[in-house]
Amino acid sequence: MRSSVTSGSDPGTGMHAHERPYPGGGHRGGAHRPPRGGRPPGRRLRDRRWVRILLIMLVVFFGWFSWSMGRALTTPGGGTVAQRVAEWARDHYLGPLVTLGEWFTYSAPKVGGKPAFSLTGPSAGAPVPPKHVKHRVRPGFAVPKRLSSPAGTPLPGEGEWRALYRVNHVTAIYGTFLRPDNVHTSYAAAIISMNPHLLRFQLRPGTEDPGPGNWGASADIPPGARTGLAATFNSGFKIAQSGGGFYLNGAYRGVLTKGEATMVYYRSGGLAMGVWGDGPHMHMTHNVVGVRQNLHPIVLNGQIPASVDSNVQTNWGATLGGGYYVWRSGAGVTRDGRIIYAYGPALNVRTLAELLKRAGCVEAMELDINPDWTNFMYYKPGNDPANPTPVAMLPNQLEPAARYYSLANRDFTAVFAR
Repeated sequence: MRSSVTSGSDPGTGMHAHERPYPGGGHRGGAHRPPRGGRPPGRRLRDRRWVRILLIMLVVFFGWFSWSMGRALTTPGGGTVAQRVAEWARDHYLGPLVTLGEWFTYSAPKVGGKPAFSLTGPSAGAPVPPKHVKHRVRPGFAVPKRLSSPAGTPLPGEGEWRALYRVNHVTAIYGTFLRPDNVHTSYAAAIISMNPHLLRFQLRPGTEDPGPGNWGASADIPPGARTGLAATFNSGFKIAQSGGGFYLNGAYRGVLTKGEATMVYYRSGGLAMGVWGDGPHMHMTHNVVGVRQNLHPIVLNGQIPASVDSNVQTNWGATLGGGYYVWRSGAGVTRDGRIIYAYGPALNVRTLAELLKRAGCVEAMELDINPDWTNFMYYKPGNDPANPTPVAMLPNQLEPAARYYSLANRDFTAVFAR
């Protein structure tokens, strides 16, 4: 008898070979075939090669970031945490992100009102008597004339010069306050007048700008070097953004550039201001020990150039929130040689220039801007001349009065009695 089982079928089951079940269930050629290559289903994401590479890159990045930011926050030189973070970001091509953050936090200065502090207050110094002794002061350096207020009718004490520092009982530094315009009347700027015949001016480096180098000077006013200290004030922008260079005791940072507004420090302690390459004092000589450049002049030959109103945010510094009216500082020289410094809130470039011109400047330059970088301090010898007490000229300046008793991260000017 012929078998009923066809060729290729299992005699015990009557199933064809391709239908024979595998141990554990399932059939050949069906959906239950195991994954090729023996990989188990649902391979973990972290086992994929591209994920491992990405994780390694993230670890390296955050390691570098932690080191770099930690260094920025702990490097000697002062400054708030916010200030240091912003500086780090700008140094690492994140300036637009910083600017965006500033836009969200910026508040335009208010209109109207009166200053929050008295313009005859303690920081203004002692009143100068009308019959101030003149025969002991070099001709032309008696009490400066009272300044008229740009805001109109002056407040008590506004524009009146007061003695901040004396050398051998003769006033060497005067100070006063002025409201900068007739709109932002609740703000006051400080104007300081310094007698170069009684004072010596020194350029000091910063730990970060110009940074390490053979500068031949310290980045602070340390104990043992404070006798005769009369004043300190901030310098210009970071050198890479200043449009010019920096020179001190034979060492350079950046390039000294013709046509740039410049402060020149001399071996004798003198200070000149003008346009580099223009005039007898604006060239390198063996008597020059320091040069600091910053942008173009804002007072030139006694006049304010129209350029102060052009491209304010790009030509005159990145302001907080992109506003024109911010903290600004500037310095200049009068026809008779006085050194003038001005700073304060709610200033645009023109109102800063107007203040310097009003104080008699024939040449003047903008220095640094924004509250973190603008400051002026004078010093009271008191009972301990070797360790005088610093006083902030504007009580609302952000930097503490003792700012330069610690290492400074930016360069600055120190003023001593002759």
